[in-house]
Order: sequence, then structure tokens, then C-alpha cells
Amino acid sequence: MNNFWIILSHTYMSKVKTKSFVVTTILTLAIVIGLSNMTNIIGFFNKNSSEKIAVIDETSELLSPLQEQLKLTDSELILENYEAGAKKAEKALEEGEYSGLLILDVDEANLPVATYKSMSISDVESYTVLQSGLQQVKTQMAANQINLTQEQLAALYEPVSVERVALEENAKTEEELSQARGLVYVLLFVIYFAVIMYANMIAMEVATEKSSRVMEILISSVSPIKQMFAKILGIGLLSLTQLILLLGVGYFSIKQNLDSMEGGFFSVFGFGAVSVSTIVYAVIFFILGYFLYATLAAFLGSLVSRIEDVQQMITPMTLLVVAGFMLAMFGLGNPDAPFVAVTSYIPFFTPMLMFMRVGMLTLPAWEPILGIAILLVSIILLAIFGARVYKGGVLMYGKTSSFKDIKKALQMTKSEK
Repeated sequence: MNNFWIILSHTYMSKVKTKSFVVTTILTLAIVIGLSNMTNIIGFFNKNSSEKIAVIDETSELLSPLQEQLKLTDSELILENYEAGAKKAEKALEEGEYSGLLILDVDEANLPVATYKSMSISDVESYTVLQSGLQQVKTQMAANQINLTQEQLAALYEPVSVERVALEENAKTEEELSQARGLVYVLLFVIYFAVIMYANMIAMEVATEKSSRVMEILISSVSPIKQMFAKILGIGLLSLTQLILLLGVGYFSIKQNLDSMEGGFFSVFGFGAVSVSTIVYAVIFFILGYFLYATLAAFLGSLVSRIEDVQQMITPMTLLVVAGFMLAMFGLGNPDAPFVAVTSYIPFFTPMLMFMRVGMLTLPAWEPILGIAILLVSIILLAIFGARVYKGGVLMYGKTSSFKDIKKALQMTKSEK
């Protein structure tokens, strides 16, 4: 058993001290902090960047209500009345005095029409703000023409009230779904990238030792299954180290900036209170998913003799992870879909799909338990099969880049007996 812990600790310490691990962790932490502070960063660069728009009001009546409307929306656009004519305004625009030129007029129905000019049509934000403001002005003018009161106008544009009621017992409310969706969305990405990155790392570790002939010494002193799982657990501890850092920094960073995380993405994917069971299931399915793919990656990595062949060998495994992730992304919008439910019991898709369903739906307890049982059985069977392939595969040298080598590895294992 001492050999097992020696290999495990060596695998963990050798990886955690590498420059690539340290640099990747620091960069990822910086990205997490940057994303959680994105609103503050954008605000810092935009605090002194109010845009001036030259306005030529042909009616002399539209500029004032438009300015009032923009004040209500907290827009930073500054509308400046320009009376020197369109030609000079365009010249001032070209010289950079203004970021845009707005020409206001009315049509036959005495309702606002406008022309917006800028140096390029990529200035979508200013155009959208101005269009929205003018739409409100037009609505107000049209209401005045037909003598609508403010109360009547408000009633006209008030959205219809449609209450959603789930008849299923203990079904989640819309607010609970929104909160769960945020956590599920983030953790699906964590599971996806972690499985791909760390499973690849295990395959590369095995292939590296094999290419340096260290494997021949190791295999003679440590049983294949001990060696394989020592590496899997060593990389697993490495992944947990990195994920604890990322999730810890991410949690505190989001906590500090939660007040600014409103609207847009955050209005759809809430990060409010979520149930403890969802978090527990996230941890369980993450760990089981890691062991499933790590075991697969370990024996696939044992079949290649050159590091260059690793990616080719594990490509089918990577495609399985991608397929499961894509199904889970679709399932976020329609978690009740029959094919999502069925595929959530396929072992290679279970970590992501079953977790997504647990987070988004109110499932009977037997469904996630069955998914966990399927994963455990799959990991055990894969470990037994993988250990046999691993034992023969690590002793195979030469050109090995096809799955026919699995049969050769099994034959070598039998011949040793």
C-alpha cells in the first residue's frame, strides 16, 4: 500500500508545482474576478465617456421631450441643439466634436421621424437608446392626438398577466427554476471543462511515463490497478485543489458584487438561494463523472507510445463529453424532454444530464439514486476492464493509435498469467 501512496503523492506534487498549473490557476482566477467585476470595470471606463449627439430639430418641439425621456432612462447621451445646419454638423462629426448627428422631423400624421448619422453603423448602443426614447415620445404624441389620458395609456401598454401554475406536487416555482438554472448552468461548465482537462492530463501522464520507459520499472513493483488509481486520485486531488480555489474566489467575488449583477444575463440566470440538495448532487455527479472519464482516459493513455498520439486516442472520449454537454445545454430550456430523461441514464451522459434534471426538476428520489448506481457500476466495470488493458498496454511499444490495440493489450495480460 506504501507504493500506492508514493505514486499518488508524487503525481499530485509533481503537477501542483509545475509552472503550467500555477500560471493556468492564476489566469483563471483573474478571469473569474474580472467577470464578477465586469459591471464595475465597464463603469470605470465609461464614467467620463458621455457621448455628445448633435441634434437638428426641424420642428423645434421634439428635442425637449426627447431629452426628458432620456433622463428617465439614466442615459449618458448628451443631446446638444445644433443650429448651424446639416453640412456643418456633418463636418463637426467628422472632426470628432460629436459622436452622432440626429435630425428630427414629423411625418404627414404629425408624428416623429428621425435620421441618425454617425461615422459608422456599428454604434448600435447610441442608436438603440435614441430609437427607444423617440418611440416613447411618439407614443405620447399619438395618445395626445386621440385624447388618451395617462391612465388609459398606461393600461394600454400594461403587459397581460398570465400566471403559471404547476399541478405536479412539490413542483418548483418559476423563481426557484431561475435560481437553480444559474447554478446548474455554471456547474455544467465546471464539470465539462474539468472532465476534459483532467482526463486529458491523466492520459498524458501515463503516456509520458511510458515514453520515458519509467513505466517498465513501475509496473514491476506496483500492480496495474494500484498504479492506475493512484494516478487517477492524484490528478483528482489536483482538480479539487484548483476547483476549491476557483469556486472560493468566485463565491466571494460574486458576493461582493451581487448588487451590481442585475438585468441581462443575471435576470435570466439567477444566483439566489438554492437548495442544499442541488449542491450535494453537483459534488456527487462531478466526482463520479471525473472517475468515470479518468478511468477511461488512463487505460486509453496506456495504449499509446508517443505523447503525440494521445489526442488522437482520446478523441472519441472527448466527443462523448461534448455530446453530453450539448444535451445538457438543450435540457436547460426543456428539462422535461423525453430524450433528455432517457439519455440521462446512459453512463457517459449521466453526470451532466442527471445533475441538470435534479437541479431543474422535482424528481422522485429513485431517479438520481438510480443514476448514481449506474455510474458506480460503470466505474467498477470500467476499472476492472481498464486495469487489464492498462497492465498489457503499458508494455506495448511501437506505433499504437487504434482501438485494435485494446485486444492486443488484453492478450498480453493473459499471456503474463
